[in-house]
Amino acid sequence: MLFRSYKTALGVDRAPNPWNDISEAEVLMVIGANIGECAPITTDYIWRARDKGAKLIVADPRFTPIARNADLYLPVRPGTDLALLMAMLHVIIRDGLTDRAFIEAHTTGFEKTAESVARWNPGRAAEVSGVAPEAIEKAAHLIGESRRAMLMHARGLEHQSKGVENCEAVVAIALATGNIGREGAGPIMITGQGNGQGGREHGQKCDQLPGQRSLTDPVAREHVAGVWGISPDDLPGPGYTAVEIMNAIHSGEIKGLFSICFNPLVSLPDANFTREALEKLEFFGVVDFFLSETAAHADVVLAGSLQEEEEGVTANVEARVIHIKKAVDPPGNARTDSSIVCDLARRLGRGQYFPFKEPREIFEELRRASQGGLADYYGITYERIDREMGVFWPCPTLDHPGTPRLFEDGRFFHPDGKARFMSLTWRDSGDPVDAEFSIYLTTGRVVSQYLSGTQTRRIGALVDQYPEPKLELHPRLAEQHKISSGDWVTVTSRRSSITLQAMVVRTIRPDTVFIPYHWPGGRSANRLTHRTLDPRSKIPEYKVSACRIEKAAAPGGRP
Repeated sequence: MLFRSYKTALGVDRAPNPWNDISEAEVLMVIGANIGECAPITTDYIWRARDKGAKLIVADPRFTPIARNADLYLPVRPGTDLALLMAMLHVIIRDGLTDRAFIEAHTTGFEKTAESVARWNPGRAAEVSGVAPEAIEKAAHLIGESRRAMLMHARGLEHQSKGVENCEAVVAIALATGNIGREGAGPIMITGQGNGQGGREHGQKCDQLPGQRSLTDPVAREHVAGVWGISPDDLPGPGYTAVEIMNAIHSGEIKGLFSICFNPLVSLPDANFTREALEKLEFFGVVDFFLSETAAHADVVLAGSLQEEEEGVTANVEARVIHIKKAVDPPGNARTDSSIVCDLARRLGRGQYFPFKEPREIFEELRRASQGGLADYYGITYERIDREMGVFWPCPTLDHPGTPRLFEDGRFFHPDGKARFMSLTWRDSGDPVDAEFSIYLTTGRVVSQYLSGTQTRRIGALVDQYPEPKLELHPRLAEQHKISSGDWVTVTSRRSSITLQAMVVRTIRPDTVFIPYHWPGGRSANRLTHRTLDPRSKIPEYKVSACRIEKAAAPGGRP
């Protein structure tokens, strides 16, 4: 996961602030986050801040809905956010806008960061990012002169081959200006899914154990193994991320795969490569509540459950732990996901480790497994969650109030209590533009569809809003290729081609095109994207690829 940057800099993988703090900010910077369409609830908090006079900065290659109300819009070229952020930090340091007392008391490594941005003046950054030098200066001063600034980011910033550095730069700006640990001040990651935060705290990440513990930490291994009743030696080492799994299938290292509610044929980059991997598997088992495009390749599909069909807990974007109560039973022969996993364990001769009769018992084990970890749930119970409308972790004891806002005491989660500044290093995209592929391609969501579309493409009213992916391009680019809205256009990258209808808009950079990624097959944007990974997070570079476009005849039929 991308949030390695927060763990490295702050010692913990979590947004430091509750969402109520957004409405108390004096300056908000939104970078790489189409909040209006992808996180509409968060938009309301921004409007509350605006109603109180807050300034709004938006940085994105597209003029997204929230940018319409921005005080400053920064049309950053895809994949160049780091240049923009380094230049902003350069200006903050150059113009004496840093909080030296905070830096000296609560951080280490500042001089190393300052040296790494010394050459990234606004002029140099403008050449790389496409953002005017004076706009970079203005953004830096708005944040640097505020005591209540928040920097909000999402996948646009993170899904790059230097996504970790991008996020480290955001955190560095917050630390350098002392904008952290207070109401209305801090960096904020906008998690993309309802339990995206909770999942990565307790083992969804392939290098992690419950409680945000590391699989390579002997103390963590001993604690969790003790809760599970096994030897620490029985625990594996860190595993592969999703793209690495597909690579390992291709190489013959992985021959069997078991997947729960995952549609990589639509959601992973270079979809043809993913399809070839699925076809190489000797066995592929899937648990899902719809027959997704990926599930169609499976040897066995087990009908699982929706969130409303099983009780449990989630942790939302602000790390508030929420109790989800079961509303209905799974239909027909479908079963709850937890019962499927426990039954499989019994059939594999490991049932003694999965004795659970109901989800509450699983949560009780999780409380003990997370105890003492960074994401400590031990003091959280179903009853407390219901009584208090959710509880923020860490919550180490039953009488602990929970922790809505981190770092209020000035201590961070590293052993010495200090935050870390990191050296920031620029590098180019893994799929650079050139004379043959001269246009930047970026991908993302639209408001009526969600992720791989497994659910939303089955809802008529949502399909009616946006039935097919369209190619967004600027009028100047459209004129160069004699393209009008509604024309068919073939988009070609170094991997594949797809043909879509054009939507000519003024809300995108003239050197960039945008395709939403919710569709499969011949309409899949991820046929075009590449498998370059961030070397630390292993997240693919979805947000910047090189392509070319040409006007095409209407296809005879849709694949």
